[in-house]
Amino acid sequence: MIASVLVANRGEIACRIFRTCREAGIRTVAVHSDADENALHARVADAAVRLPGASPADTYLCGDLIVKAAVAAGADAVHPGYGFLSENADFARAVREAGLVWIGPPPEAIEAMASKTRAKELMGIAPLTDVTEADLPVLVKAAAGGGGRGMRVVRDLADLDAELTAARAEATSAFGDGEVFVEPYLEHGRHVEVQILADTHGTVWALGTRDCSLQRRHQKVIEEAPAPGLTAALTAELHDLAVRAARAVDYVGAGTVEFLVADGRAHFLEMNTRLQVEHPVTEEVFGIDLVALQLRIAEGHALENDPPRACGHAVEARLYAEDPASGWAPQTGRLHRLAVPDGIRLDTGYTDGDDIGVHYDPMLAKAVAHAPTRAEAVRRLAGALERAAIHGPVTNRDLLVRSLRHEEFTSGRMDTGFYDRHLAALTEPAPDPLAPLAAALADASTRAGRFGGWRNLPSQPQVKRYAMAGEEHEVRYHHTRTGLTADGVRVVHADAERVVLETDGVQRPFTIARYGDHLHVNTTRLTALPRFPDPTTQHAPGSLLAPMPGTVVRVAEGLSEGAPVQAGQPLLWLEAMKMEHRITAPTTGTLTALNAEPGRQVEVGALLAVVEEDAGQGRGELRE
Repeated sequence: MIASVLVANRGEIACRIFRTCREAGIRTVAVHSDADENALHARVADAAVRLPGASPADTYLCGDLIVKAAVAAGADAVHPGYGFLSENADFARAVREAGLVWIGPPPEAIEAMASKTRAKELMGIAPLTDVTEADLPVLVKAAAGGGGRGMRVVRDLADLDAELTAARAEATSAFGDGEVFVEPYLEHGRHVEVQILADTHGTVWALGTRDCSLQRRHQKVIEEAPAPGLTAALTAELHDLAVRAARAVDYVGAGTVEFLVADGRAHFLEMNTRLQVEHPVTEEVFGIDLVALQLRIAEGHALENDPPRACGHAVEARLYAEDPASGWAPQTGRLHRLAVPDGIRLDTGYTDGDDIGVHYDPMLAKAVAHAPTRAEAVRRLAGALERAAIHGPVTNRDLLVRSLRHEEFTSGRMDTGFYDRHLAALTEPAPDPLAPLAAALADASTRAGRFGGWRNLPSQPQVKRYAMAGEEHEVRYHHTRTGLTADGVRVVHADAERVVLETDGVQRPFTIARYGDHLHVNTTRLTALPRFPDPTTQHAPGSLLAPMPGTVVRVAEGLSEGAPVQAGQPLLWLEAMKMEHRITAPTTGTLTALNAEPGRQVEVGALLAVVEEDAGQGRGELRE
């Protein structure tokens, strides 16, 4: 019997595995980098072991350090979670050689399937080698790992070499393995996968299908089970192919076989020899705990001959600290509050007051809704996210709500190109126009209480300025003998935390939370602005500012001050939260300043470079 488990991972998945271990009476051990010293997974474990350093390469990717940590903490088993070392056969062997139980598939199965190139060979599929114009578009893909890292779509043959280089660099940073390959890119396919579970007694379960088509940067955003709209014949084919792949490598434990479905046909993509991020939707539909079953399989127990029956529908949305309208730029800072309505499952590695750093994936949590039908589950999740309290950095919450309510999604007609087609409309600002007024009145009610209420003549309005959805908003209100007033709006109630406004006979309540200059009015995020802007914060035209905190990993070859540049030309690359972000010239002109070099750490807003526009040239854009 397993008595103590070390989880060789961090954040949300570590917390989720610890939860099952606690319910089973199993002692838990966490590992953490210096950046994660106060992270939730390190706090909730029964014991925690430090991995010196901050970057994944120095910490969570160091299998020898993690094995030593497990031995030192007295653990008798290791669960890899997902990502990092979960698909590393050498790590699995090292765990076993240390006399510990490996809660995962045999190293031989990992080797056969963890490399996407070898997995395709096993399934009789050869990658592209000599790519021609006729093969375009193609997808450059990392052979190891997952999560969309090391993946690039290439539509122009001239871009292939550069994208291969970028993919290798990103894959090396994320997985410690720079092998990449090229495969055809299907524009309008659906990403469908099958959850499998196998024991050591020859039983293999195929636990239904999942649809994971809504993706950004080839990383899943919204997942559901079962995949909607599949015929019974295609579902059976997917199950058969998944079981065949598992049996081909004598698989043991939890795994996922992924497909692209197009024109009613299934195209094998890969087999992930680990637990998936989206496993909760399968758990909700089948009423099981996949981690508990992983533990039982590792202890040698047999599965029942047949899996449990599916019931209802489940939908999961990944909540990220990122700005979808700004190239999915990751966000950092203090997460002041994270709470969803009752009835929604929330898997998270954060709690109120935690800091979101720059070193790891920006996912804050996974919100999951289960209901008897797909339509009910989708409605429940969208409503819950809309009402959730998410106070802190910018997140993709609004994008998730709009995506779940988009007609293409609600009708089940989505594919992997969903965000390519709809991102602009889905990220169009739609702030609540009354939010700034509610914020101003909440602030005024506090000051009125301190200073005695009525101080100014009715003809002298008070003025407050806020930044909201990238624009400045000015609001005016009056202190009168009867209280606070605003033109055209009746103030029913106003205190520091709650304001009720009435327009056209309809009363609307606003809940206000303030954290320094940042305010959250219901679900609208505001920043209080000074009455007079600080002139020292102005930058010269053509200035390129860091859109997020991160590390400069590359500067374009030969780039130096005085060099001519073209609009859209890549100048440098930042790495933040395990993803590379390309900074391009905003216009055609001359590079007059370059304040970036590989290895430099930068904060958001740091001046990276300045491009002086050539006379007569139109301006380009800053892209990442």
